Parts: sequence; structure tokens; C-alpha cells
Amino acid sequence: MTPTITFVRLSRIDPDEILAHMTLPRVAEHMPLLTDPWDADTVAAFVAAKDSCWDRDGLGHWGVLSDNAYVGWGGFQKEGDDWDFGLVLRPDAFGLGNRIARAALDIARADARIPFVTFLLPPSRTKLGALRRLGAEFLGETSYGTARFLKFRLDTA
Repeated sequence: MTPTITFVRLSRIDPDEILAHMTLPRVAEHMPLLTDPWDADTVAAFVAAKDSCWDRDGLGHWGVLSDNAYVGWGGFQKEGDDWDFGLVLRPDAFGLGNRIARAALDIARADARIPFVTFLLPPSRTKLGALRRLGAEFLGETSYGTARFLKFRLDTA
């Protein structure tokens, strides 16, 4: 049976779930900006920062649920003129990534403020077929903070 995917405000997710997720070594493998250890204070600051995007932009990151169980977080964040999409799943939910991304991109397509979405992936991510199948175009490399990323763009109009 296909699980039901839902998006909820990140602040509705138990902080202990987020902490357990973000301290998994497999999660950190492809997150070059994840350099400091996470604790309860880090989770609280993270959730507050992501909630502030909702206050500022009317859109942000969600907690992602599969059949009402937390499987990760992701969503949209305004970066200059770009709406960047990110998705960070628990390893046991990696297989849901395409389905979750498509559901989130449907939301972007329905939002007139979002003519395109960008994706920033670390160079360590070598399996990029899913982005190509979505129709994303490689724009080149960019830096964010101290890390390099591969930047892609997907028109949503």
C-alpha cells in the first residue's frame, strides 16, 4: 500500500525526532554545512529559523510525514530571487524522496510567486538522475557559506 505523505509545520514535530534524525551519520554524509554537533538547543534554533521563513515569506520548510510518522524535513526557502528547495530524509525513507519532492513541487507550481525552483546539492551527490527526470537544468557550481554546491533550476510555470 502506498503511504500517505503529508506536510506539517516543522514546529509540530517532536524536537527529539529531529535531533535523532540530524545526528545520524548517513544524514551528515551529504550535508557539508552540518559541521557542528546537534543538541536540543540546536534543534530549537533550527526550528525557529525555519519558522521565521514562514513569517517572512509565507512559505518555508515542513516536517514530512509518511502515514503520520516523521520521515524528514524539507521545503522552500527564499534565497535572494530564488526559491530553493531542500529535502533531508531519514535513511529509512530515502526511497520516498521522489514522491515527496513531486508533492512539494506541485505546491510550488500552484504558487504564482514561484516561477522556478533551485536545488543546491553538494558535489558528493553523484546520482542526479531524479533531478534530470524532473526536468531540472544544471546551472553550474556555487558557494553557500563555506561549501561548494551544484546548482540546478526547475521552471515551475
